[in-house]
Order: sequence, then structure tokens, then C-alpha cells
Amino acid sequence: MLPNLLVYPIILHKETVGGFSVEVPDIGWTQGDDPADALAMAQDLIGTALAGEDTVPPATPFDQIEVSAPDMKALVSIDLELFCRQHPVMVRKHVSIPDYLNDLGIEQGINFSKLLTEALHLRLDA
Repeated sequence: MLPNLLVYPIILHKETVGGFSVEVPDIGWTQGDDPADALAMAQDLIGTALAGEDTVPPATPFDQIEVSAPDMKALVSIDLELFCRQHPVMVRKHVSIPDYLNDLGIEQGINFSKLLTEALHLRLDA
């Protein structure tokens, strides 16, 4: 089972034309407009890269990350379970319902996928 809270070191590289390149040594690269955006993009990169994975790469110890000025290093944390809930991968399900309910739903403009999702949230308290 994967841990919910993950913490990875990042390196912010100030770009000469503006913004920041963001290096997550254990995952990959992204970019941000300013330091706050760069941190958010690093979280998104980590979550996207690790969502649905069976294992996560170990984080390089913070004290082993070396940077030269003007680069900066920081730690980024992400709740992987929360990220996956907020960025779900959709799956297609084939369901059977009575034809009269299908007809009534179509007449009333019901989005069946949305309705099923809402019902499952209620039923599963998720």
C-alpha cells in the first residue's frame, strides 16, 4: 500500500526570460510562472506521475540536493489519495436499467453518468 503523504525535494531554476524551471530529481521537470506556481506545478507533476502506480520512487534526501545560486531547493508534499480523488481517471461501465426509466431520464435531460457518480458518492460516503 502506498503512503498517502509524499514529500519530495525540488530545485527551482530561475529562467532568464521569466518564470522558473522546476526539477523534481526523482520524478522529472515542469515549470511555473513564479515560486508559488512552481510549487503547485511540482505537486501536480508528482501526483500525475505517481497516480495509479504500485510503487513510488524513494525521495532523495534533502541534504544530498546541491544547488548553486540563484537556484533554490525546497520540499514539496502531496497527499496522493486526495490528488487522485481530485483528478480521477474515468472508467466506462456498462449498466442496465429499465427502458421506461431510460426514456424518462432522456426526456428530462438527465446525465446518467453524473447521476450514477453522485449516487455512488452518497452510497459509499466517499
